[in-house]
Amino acid sequence: MPTLYNGLIRIMEVVTGFVFLLEGAVVSLFKICRQDRFRDLYAHALRTVASICCVEEGINQLDKVDGILCLADILTEESSVEAARAEAAAVVAQITSPHHTSTQHLASFLESMHDIVTALIKLCDSASCGEVFLLASAALANITFFDSMACEILLQLNAIHILLQACRDRQRVDTPYSKDQVVTILANLSVLEQCAPEVLQDQGIERLLLLLGEKPSSVSPSEGAACERVQQKAAVTLARLSRDPEVSQIAIQLKAVPRLIELCRSPTERNNSDSVLVACLAALRRLAAGCPDSIEAADHQQLIKPRLVDSFLLCSNMEESFV
Repeated sequence: MPTLYNGLIRIMEVVTGFVFLLEGAVVSLFKICRQDRFRDLYAHALRTVASICCVEEGINQLDKVDGILCLADILTEESSVEAARAEAAAVVAQITSPHHTSTQHLASFLESMHDIVTALIKLCDSASCGEVFLLASAALANITFFDSMACEILLQLNAIHILLQACRDRQRVDTPYSKDQVVTILANLSVLEQCAPEVLQDQGIERLLLLLGEKPSSVSPSEGAACERVQQKAAVTLARLSRDPEVSQIAIQLKAVPRLIELCRSPTERNNSDSVLVACLAALRRLAAGCPDSIEAADHQQLIKPRLVDSFLLCSNMEESFV
């Protein structure tokens, strides 16, 4: 039996997704995931499924074999090991990616969405390492784009508290990539009015300001891009939450305005990112609307009073300057 297991693992990890599609691999892999005697192979099988689902045809095949129901079963079953649940989360993240145009899996996913979202936020809460948290949070981030009901479910499940607590745990949230997923979820949740009190209760504004300062620790282009996304989405979340006057007041007290101005005026602080600039200008204008006295006259003249596009052009063309 060990020889059979090792052979299956080798096949699943080496052969390309395209060849697997030709051989009807999705059907075979989910047959493995539905048999208790192959429990030790679930994680390996699901990792291969995730690779296959990077193309639309892979998602279509997953839908035909009721793969989403199988994923939900693995995620929700208490006896499932963390590795299997993490790989199931990876498949969910793949099939719900905004990059996919196929919606054929939409109906079957919605039927299981409550169970899947519940299992994923539990996995975020209990994750033993950064990789597991990243896979679970990436799936949740994609799902919050997928259907607005997911955001309401997450609020009911105390997700804001769980995610903000995770950000304080370097064993779970240890890279800009994980922070990107967390702040994506927060940005989508912040559309809902009931989100603001939850964020305030867990000192979420302080966390958003820390995320506004996210910087890469290496010259890696992908890490730099992740940091830009973190800054942008943190600013977007802050702007949305600042509809609530209490959020605006606390953000101003915590010196959000000087940080946003710094990001607008200093290209290096925002890694020369136009998307970060736009988000910071929007957040700054939202705070200024609630508390005009928090903005000095010169900053108001350049960053608040003009049309957004004019302030954007001014800041995007300026050299390092805080005058």
